[in-house]
This record gives sequence, structure tokens and C-alpha cells, in this order.
Amino acid sequence: MSKASKAVVSVSLLPLVAGLMISEAAASEGQTRPSEAISGDAVASADQANSDPQPAGSDAEIVVTGTIRRSLEAAAEIKRDSVQVVDSIVAEEIGKFPDPTTAAALQRVPGVQVTVGANNEITGVVIRGLGDILTTLDGREFFSTTGRTFSFQDLPAEALSRVDVIKSATADLIEGGIAGNTDLQLNKPFKFRDPTIVVTARGNYATNVEKLNPQFGLLATDRWDTGIGEIGALLNVSWSRTDYNRPYLYAPVRRSTATAPFNLPGYASQNVAGGLNEYGYFERPQANAAIQWQATPELEIYFDGLYAGYRAKQQSAFVEAQLFSPGTTISNPVTNDNCFRARVNRQGFNPTSAEVALGEITPDRPTGGYFLQDLCELDSATYGNTTSFVSTQARDQKTDNYLFGGGFIFERGPGRVKFDLAYQESTFINEVVIVDVGKRLDEVVVESNAGIGAQYEFTGNPLNDPTDFRLRNGLNQNFSRADGSLFQVRMDAEFEVGGLLDQLQLGLRFADRGATSNQALVNRAAPGGDSNTLLSSLDLPSDFLIEVPGIPRLNGGAPRLSPNPDYLRSAEGRDRLREIYGVALGDPVYQPERRFDAKERTFAGYIQAKYEVELGGPLVLDGVIGVRPTLTDRQIEGAGVVSGVVTPVRAKTSDIDILPNASARIQFGGGLQARATYSKTIRRPDFGSLNPGLSYIVATNPNVQNSGSAGNPNLRPQKSESFDATLEYYWKSGFVAVAGYYRDITDRVISAPSLEFIDGIGYNITRPRNVGEAKLKGVEVSGQTFFDFLPGALSGFGVSGNFTYADSEVGGDDRLAGLPLQGVSKYNFNAGLFYDKFGLSARLVYTYRSSYYDGDTTGLNLVRPITDAELAAGVTPTNLNYVRPGGRLDFGIGYELNDNLRVDVGGTNILGNKYRSYFNPTGFNRDIRWDDTIYTAGIRARF
Repeated sequence: MSKASKAVVSVSLLPLVAGLMISEAAASEGQTRPSEAISGDAVASADQANSDPQPAGSDAEIVVTGTIRRSLEAAAEIKRDSVQVVDSIVAEEIGKFPDPTTAAALQRVPGVQVTVGANNEITGVVIRGLGDILTTLDGREFFSTTGRTFSFQDLPAEALSRVDVIKSATADLIEGGIAGNTDLQLNKPFKFRDPTIVVTARGNYATNVEKLNPQFGLLATDRWDTGIGEIGALLNVSWSRTDYNRPYLYAPVRRSTATAPFNLPGYASQNVAGGLNEYGYFERPQANAAIQWQATPELEIYFDGLYAGYRAKQQSAFVEAQLFSPGTTISNPVTNDNCFRARVNRQGFNPTSAEVALGEITPDRPTGGYFLQDLCELDSATYGNTTSFVSTQARDQKTDNYLFGGGFIFERGPGRVKFDLAYQESTFINEVVIVDVGKRLDEVVVESNAGIGAQYEFTGNPLNDPTDFRLRNGLNQNFSRADGSLFQVRMDAEFEVGGLLDQLQLGLRFADRGATSNQALVNRAAPGGDSNTLLSSLDLPSDFLIEVPGIPRLNGGAPRLSPNPDYLRSAEGRDRLREIYGVALGDPVYQPERRFDAKERTFAGYIQAKYEVELGGPLVLDGVIGVRPTLTDRQIEGAGVVSGVVTPVRAKTSDIDILPNASARIQFGGGLQARATYSKTIRRPDFGSLNPGLSYIVATNPNVQNSGSAGNPNLRPQKSESFDATLEYYWKSGFVAVAGYYRDITDRVISAPSLEFIDGIGYNITRPRNVGEAKLKGVEVSGQTFFDFLPGALSGFGVSGNFTYADSEVGGDDRLAGLPLQGVSKYNFNAGLFYDKFGLSARLVYTYRSSYYDGDTTGLNLVRPITDAELAAGVTPTNLNYVRPGGRLDFGIGYELNDNLRVDVGGTNILGNKYRSYFNPTGFNRDIRWDDTIYTAGIRARF
């Protein structure tokens, strides 16, 4: 018996395989019927089913391809047969991927761009430049806590059999994703023919933290013929632990040196020089189970459930030299040719709007609000007698996602009815305690432009010496909890009609969503004033200060001391610190002014017709036409503090939307086809963005601006008119496809900080707003092929790749008008080489994205160039944080020792790509972040 015909299946979403398993396909109801599944041991039978039929008893040879190729061919077949535009990742084999999350796998899909999160996981998935994605799990809406999207990294990819990235909406899909929908499909027992047990074990070695971490998985499934019909059951569990360290080096706000303590005109200097380590560990337990019961030939009843968890003890260890402290000196200043004219207030920063309104400070008008200065950026300088601090932000985090559901499918003759009911709960608890300590530094050497990024030397590394540390800034406690729930029920029906209308589809859906957010934020300044209390004078344990990892480019990566995060997480440690800072013992009580409570009910229906017309010869035209009306009623309650008084606020809204769609595909014969789609989609605002309350706090760190946040209950849903077109050509061993898309988006939502005065105190308050309109257009090219024409072992080679061009622009009268959308790279590509023959599988894939901006930093107080026109208009020049281009190279190699045992090795980001950002238009370097390189080795056994 061949390996391909063994009755076992595996799920593998190697980052490289993910790049290869690309298709543009259609998904009805966001999921595949069991009889159509290309998963489980069905992968083995799919090769034979799609080959030329063999007569009974024939001795003709059946050509069995490798596991990678089977997945690629299955994905290509889905793509070819669809009338929607969908990119799919089809599961290959259980336990063969090193990527721990779905987000990491999605980065290979055409048009998908990702970022790397603080804990070195792939996060921030955007589709064609938009993060407004609706996620479904087996066709059910799926989310994280109070948001509209699901954090893909919270679901291990081991649980999946397939992922569809759906880019063109149809009426039967749940509304809510103007970027698109992603449907995550779990394994089900009826996808397996025989009893199957698969056990996986893997070790993942991260070079930044230099630790080997475990990852385990188990899938067990069987099906039985009983007196009441066939019953199948499946259980899939996984667990992983990840230790990580992600160092940052930052060169943030620039400030004029014409102010105290230097009074040296002509220079733009860093305000501080510092960095941090995001480090710690997290664990991800996951379990999903399913039961399918074929009660009669017409009736299937099913029940399933999922648990996905996250447990983390992690911390941010900051270190900073504050270069504008009283008594600090500057020497050896060296400038570059980055010179400009700027408005500067009396503190050397960019002026506030109130200071701009006062006009220029001149001898004739000393009461003005700003100076006009000509400044040149400092390349390097030496600072003496600076203050400094080391800070530990200790976090204890917990996420729990539960989803339970069930339903039935009834098929008889030309009709099919599906009823599905599900309930989800999602909770995130975050406890943060922050303590700062510091001392004076004799000398700090700052290079702001040491290549692409800064470099610092704190001469003698005094921050690794425990003497003379003092309390700095304050004690910060931030305790929060976010809860989300969703009850959803839907009924879908389809009927074969015949004639021009091939099929009629219709359905109803009801969803009852709740979201609650609670927070307690307590900030207390250091007792006795800043830097006046010696740490050695306090009753603290001897290990209150511990060595933390070093930062490249800061003292050559040498370690330093910082408050012990485990002590900050302990009940004993927290209460001792509360005593010292004079705040109430015990965890703080959630504050009513930082709470919101949202309730939302949605009613939706749809009707959609599938059509097919034979145009003569090989020409066939088919597609769908439909409409989805929706009604949404929402109520959200919050509160704000005005002059010390908590003021409740409530907002109610009701929206009615009619969402039409149409698509057409024409098949020309010979493997050539084209399709075109139109749809109208909406995106409801996140609940946090709608929160009518206002939350703010005074910073205890004088170098940090006071900040706060507020929602906007008047936010309108984003709406998009979406157009897609593709041209595709298929041949025996591959395909090539070109897709064009256009999105005309109205009421686009953007959040950014701006200065607001409350009771005479200035705060950077971040609020969301509708920017009026945005346009997004682009082209995607994808393809794959196998080198079957090569002789012998060389015929196992193949290539795959995709390229995306995304052109976006904010419109309307917003201050960002004319700029691209935040987070959108204009260019993105994947290029992959693979080999699959004789039981050996190997993949090598490079993923690249061009520059993009990931933050509107106009509200920051850094000095910046200003034009004569901006001066005359009295406006603040726009400033953005841009990320430089970057790419990641990944590989994987696996070998089948026998039919039941496989070993593999792999690596991600093996070239060590880094996040590097800069301010624009100033050109000032900002951050370097050292993304991890992870090597992995695993074994998979099947029984």
C-alpha cells in the first residue's frame, strides 16, 4: 500500500508550506461540506479521485505524489472551481509545521501583510491593507474579547484543517469585514475513514533567549456503525511554551538644545536615550472536540467545542538616560546635514495648539508661545551628569476563549437545510505593576545615526551596580479585564432549481453580542519626591534588583539591574510597595469611570441565486447574485470624570444596511478562465471605539506626556464598494493568476492622539474619528508549478510565488488626506522553492514587504520641519512613524522514516530581519527591534 493511501492525515502549516498552499477559491457559508473536504485521509483519496479513473481490477499504476504536492493540487482545484475570490491554505499533515499560530501561516497568502508583536509572535494580520477582518470558525463568527476581530495567534495552527481568506463577499457570508473574511476550519471525524491517532512533539529554539521550548499535540478520532446510524468522534489537544526576549533600542522625541539646561542654540537633540527588553514566557493550551452523527442518509447531527487559552508572565524592562535633566552638560556635538526651520516652545518641544495661537516670541512680543529656530540634527554628542531610570513593567496575563455549538444538516432530493447554533465567551485579564528606580550617570555617549539606528554607551555601565539606586517617577498599577460573549443562530437553505438558475440560496441569522471592559489605574509619585529615597533605606528583599537581558547597541549588550518582575507579581511584593508609596493595600478595585458595557443585536437575512449558462463550445458562464439586509441595534454605557465627578454616559444607535453582491465567471476552455465580482460590505466600529467615556491620568515621569483615551459613540460604520477581477490559466502541473481589486471606502475610522486641556492640565487624548473616505486598489499575481519534465529525482522540484501591489489613499478633508492608509505596504511578495519526492520534503520561502507607516505621531511633541504655508496657516505639521522595508527567510525539511514516523527540522527568520522605524518628514531614526530567529525540530508518530 502506498503512503498516500494510508488512512491517516496530518495538518501541516509550515510557514513555507503556507506560502505554497495558495489559491483563490469560493467558500459557501465559509465552510466545506464533509463530502467535499480535502483533509484527513481524504487527502490520500483525493489524488486518486482526481486522476483518470481506473477500471475495476486494473493493474494500471496509480501515480502517488508527495504530501506538499497533494496540498498544492487540492488548493489549486478549489481555486479553479470557484466563483468567488478566496485564497486558501489547505492542511497537509498533522504535526509537520513549526509555526505555532494561524497568524504566522497567513503571512504567505497573496495580499496579506503581518507585523511582529512584542513577544516575537506574528500578529497584525491585514488583508489588502485593511485590518477590518471578520473571522469565522467553521462558519461561525469568532472574536477576541471586546473586539470585532480574532487574534489569530491565539489559535494554534495544529487545530486547523484549512483556512480560507475570502476577499469578495457574497450574501451567505456573515457581514462585518470590509477587508475580507477569514474562515478557520477545524478537523472533523467524518473527514477520516479509519481510526487515527497522531502524536507530535517538537522543540523550538529561539536565538534571542537561547532556550529550547516544548510543543506537543495529540489527535485521536474514530467512527462507528451503530444501530442508530454512523457516529464519529474526534479530540485534538495541543500545548506549547515559549520563552522569548525582544530587545528594543529607541531614539524618540527630538528637542531643541536652546532651552535649559544647555541653552545652546542650533541643535535638535534626543530628549532621552534608551531601550527595553520585552521578555518572559507564555503558554498556549488548546483543545477541540467534535461529534458527528449520521442519523439517517438524509440527516446529520453534530456537536463541537473549542477551548483556546493563553497564559503569560512577561515584562518590559526599560532603561533610559534623560538628557535634559537639570545639571546635565553637553559636549562634542556633531551634526549632519538634516537641518530645518521649526517652531519651538520654551521647553524646546513642538508647541501646543494653544501656544501656536499666542504667536511667535519676539523682543516686541515676549508673551508669545513659540520661537522660530533653525536646527540641525545631532549625529552624536556626549552628555554629562544625566539622570536615568530602569523600570520593570511586570505583567500577569490570561486569555480564555470558549466556543460550543451544534446543529443539523438535512439533505433530500434537490434541497439542503442547515441549522447551526453556537455560544462563545472570550476573556482577557491583564495585571500590570510598574516600578522605576534610577541614579545619576557620569557620562552618556549618544550616536543617533550609527548606521540605520542609534547606539549608546553609558560609560562604566553604572546601572549594573546596585549602589545609589533611588526611587524614581512612581508606582503604577494597571488592572484590567475585558469580556465578550456571543450567542448566534442561523438557518441556511439551498435548492437545486435547474435551467438558468442553477441553485437558490436563502437564510436567516440572529446574533446577540455583549462586551464589557473594566479597569483600575492607580499612579502614585515616589515618596519624598523624585530621586530622594535611597533603595537601600527601604525594607526590600536582597533580590529586589536582578540582572535583566542586555540590549544590542546599548553598552555592547551588557546586562543591567532592574526591579524583580516576580516580586512585582507576588501578593507580598505588591503590598510592600503599596505601603512604601502610600496607596491602599490589595489589588485596586475597578473604577466606574474606566468601565464600558455594550449590548448589540443583529438580525440578517439573505437571498442569493446561482446561475449557469452554456454559451456554446467550451464557453460557460456562471456566478451568483444576491442581497443581504441587516438590522443592528446597539447600546453602550460608559463614564467620564469631569472636574473630579464621575459622569455616566449612554449612547444608543440603530443601523439598517442593504448589502448587494454579484459575481460572474467565464470558462474559455483549455484551462483559461476569468471572473469578476462586486459587493457592498460594512464594518461596525469596535466597542472600545464607541465607548462614550473618557479616561486619563497624570504621568509621574516628567519626560512622559499625560495621556488618556476616549471613544466616539457617534462613529459611523465603515462601508466599502468592492470590485474584483481575475484572469487565471491552469495546466497539468501548475497555474498562474492575476487579480485586480478596488475598494471605495467611506467613513474610514482612524485613531490618533491630540492635546486636550482638562481642568487646566494638558493630556494627549487618543480618540477615533471617521476620516470621510479612503480608496484602495491593487494587483495580485500568484502562481505555482512542478518540474515534472525534469528527469528522475529532479522532477521533485517546484516553485511558488505571489506579488501584491497595493495603492491606498486617504481622502476627504482629514489632515491625513493624500497619504496612504496606515499599515499598508505598497509592495509585498513571497517566493518559494520546494522539493517533494522519495519521502523527502523541503521548503525555502522568502517574504518581503516594503515601507509603511504604523502610527500617526503628529500629536507627539517632537520638533519638526515647518513650511512657510504651514506657518501662515497656523497648523501643526503632520508627522508619521515609518517602518523600513524588511524580509524574512524561512525553511523546513522533513523526512518520512516509514509510513508511521516522520522527523523534520525548520527555521524562521533565519536572516535575522529587524524592525527599524523613523520619523517622517524629519528623517530621525526611532526604533530598532530585534526579531527572533527560531529553529525547530520535531517528530510525528501515527497509529
